[in-house]
Amino acid sequence: MIAQVVFDPLLPWAAIWALAGLALLLLALALWRGLGGWVLRGLAAAVLVTALANPSLQREERQPLSDIVILVVDESTSQTLGDRAAQTGAAVARIEAEVAALPNTELRVVRFGDGAEDAGTLAMTAVSEALAEEPRARVAGVLLISDGRVHDLELAPQMPAPFHLLLTGQDSDWDRRVVLKNAPAFAIIGEEFVMQLQVEDSGAVPALAGTEVELTIAVDAEPPQTYTVPVGVDLDLPVTLPHGGLNVLQFSVAPVAGELTDRNNAVVAQINGVRDRLRVLLVSGEPHAGERVWRNLLKSDASVDLVHFTILRPPEKQDGVPVDELSLIAFPTRELFVEKISEFDLIIFDRYRMRGILPMSYIDNVVQYVRNGGTVLVAAGPEYGAVDSLYRSPLAEILPVAPTAQVVEKGFRPKITDLGQRHPVTEGLEKFAPEGGWGRWFRAVEVEKLSGQTVMEGPDGLPLLVLDRVDQGRVAVLASDQMWLWGRGYEGGGPQLELLRRLAHWMLKEPELEEETLTATAKGDVLTITRRTIREEAPGPLTVTGPDGAKVELQMMQKAPGKYQLDWKAPALGLYRLEQEDLTRVIAVGPSAPREFVATIASGKALAPVVQATRGGVLRLAEGVPDIRSVAEGRPAAGRGWVGITPRAAYVTTDVRVSAVLPGWVWLLLAAGLSVAAWLVEGRRRRSAR
Repeated sequence: MIAQVVFDPLLPWAAIWALAGLALLLLALALWRGLGGWVLRGLAAAVLVTALANPSLQREERQPLSDIVILVVDESTSQTLGDRAAQTGAAVARIEAEVAALPNTELRVVRFGDGAEDAGTLAMTAVSEALAEEPRARVAGVLLISDGRVHDLELAPQMPAPFHLLLTGQDSDWDRRVVLKNAPAFAIIGEEFVMQLQVEDSGAVPALAGTEVELTIAVDAEPPQTYTVPVGVDLDLPVTLPHGGLNVLQFSVAPVAGELTDRNNAVVAQINGVRDRLRVLLVSGEPHAGERVWRNLLKSDASVDLVHFTILRPPEKQDGVPVDELSLIAFPTRELFVEKISEFDLIIFDRYRMRGILPMSYIDNVVQYVRNGGTVLVAAGPEYGAVDSLYRSPLAEILPVAPTAQVVEKGFRPKITDLGQRHPVTEGLEKFAPEGGWGRWFRAVEVEKLSGQTVMEGPDGLPLLVLDRVDQGRVAVLASDQMWLWGRGYEGGGPQLELLRRLAHWMLKEPELEEETLTATAKGDVLTITRRTIREEAPGPLTVTGPDGAKVELQMMQKAPGKYQLDWKAPALGLYRLEQEDLTRVIAVGPSAPREFVATIASGKALAPVVQATRGGVLRLAEGVPDIRSVAEGRPAAGRGWVGITPRAAYVTTDVRVSAVLPGWVWLLLAAGLSVAAWLVEGRRRRSAR
């Protein structure tokens, strides 16, 4: 039982203190005047002030509470390295036994693993949550079993008791890892950029590890290349992306006997390849309604460098105007078709006819340009079936359609073929149609397909848009000059912009527009794998090879014509290789360098400030599990082979009884008696004086 005096004033404390001050003033006056009863008057005033404060005697029945020791156990991925898991298990068992032997002490064990989305080891978050669940007045100590590699130090809470780190790992641990110091998210195709990386050794590195290592570099699914590089030196690697879209680059070194883990011996960079600018050469054979539509469409795209030439004055034109009075410039045929033809990404012939301006040797250059990887789009008009047609030139050997010299002039709506429903250039174009369908065209050139793929058809089922591959290049023929009607919005128009964008991307070999593709995206640990094909039959099984070399076969479900998809949960982080028939794809699941493997050597340096603030300690479990002792608050709480906890003497009050020190009438009687006694003393002194 605990007893104490408490006050429940009858007046506000300000009023009581004012009355006490007044009493002191009157007492001083009595003393100055030499009144003999000043002491009794002062006691009477004190009794009255005390009575107004209303003192009471409070008796509490208290029940002592046990102290709580919190043990936070790190079970993140880095704690599985070496013998750390065994050290952790032995330490937990020993601490449970130690705390059980202490009087009036309980143990709370809190375990935590890896943070979500590669957040790393969130030890301070776990400590904060554990403290939030317990009364801080009862916490006598906090112990953390970890390798010390904590990634949320900024969230360290205010510790109510000594905090200790029991460090796992061995003094002899060492590790080798590949560190990628810079990797851009985007890079321009064909332009060289520099990536910086380093092969780094840390810990107690043995002499047998060597000072040079074989670094293997692999780009996508291509055969890897190996180079000998020094350890601990920043390496500048010039890289040129081979294609657009996602490029996966892997850098790895071989595992070395004795290193802590080989999980960080490889690092992956995923870089999107983009084109700097699209260089387009547009050659118009003669002015027509669709010419400006082509020009405006290409000029509206800031990523397009357009060179446009229109043949306004063919050689056969005779109008009597002197040449020196013409404002036209000469067509730089040699510069464009000989010297700089390879610099263009796309050449468009818009209703062009052979008028002797381009020699046949220049047309041969265009043919070679295509065979070497260039692209040509022919927008054909009525002249395509004439005697001076492009088909009557060397270009015929790469064109996929032959003219019949017939022109169909009647209204029709372009239609996507069955093959076009599966082809990425025209797949899903119907969703861009206005209400009532696409607007009509009114002219098409009758052609016969020789090769390639017909993805759109015109009147009477005639080929309208035909795509073809020629060696390394690509060719497309649009057998009508009426697409401009869509651009002008005639009868609601049509997807002119989207069709030409897809067509250009297909001709430029963008991966997402390829006919046969295997792509994958990763969101967390879930892979979304997509297979696109223009074949009618379903593709074969998909083989997935994991980072540990294990293989699994999966079947893909059809989501749309020519499109198959699968969502698959990856069992582990790392690089996965996808193979289906003759297609191969690599994709990285998780970060290029998981935080748990960035630094693997156990160290208490990062947590030292938090430990020192509570006078705790950092002790290695390799030297033995420390004893647990009780120490007074504010004293050093760690030493060689031991850690301390501070008993908190917490309690809970079970009963409270409050009673007045004296009844009110007693206080009044005391004050009155003292006042009367003072009066009598002063009266006697006056009579004696007389």
